[in-house]
Amino acid sequence: MPLPKDLLDIVACPKCKGKVTLAPDESEFTCARCALAYAIRDGLPNFLVDEARPLGKPV
Repeated sequence: MPLPKDLLDIVACPKCKGKVTLAPDESEFTCARCALAYAIRDGLPNFLVDEARPLGKPV
């Protein structure tokens, strides 16, 4: 199920409040600044910083 456009316009990284990018397969949001990925499960994004997946070195 695609995420609503109005949701995509307002989401931000909970850690730095910066821009997040939706993965092409809509499985997660990523924050390049924090180098974290936030999973989307059953159409609901999980923006808990403690449960985010590290991407590697922060930008």
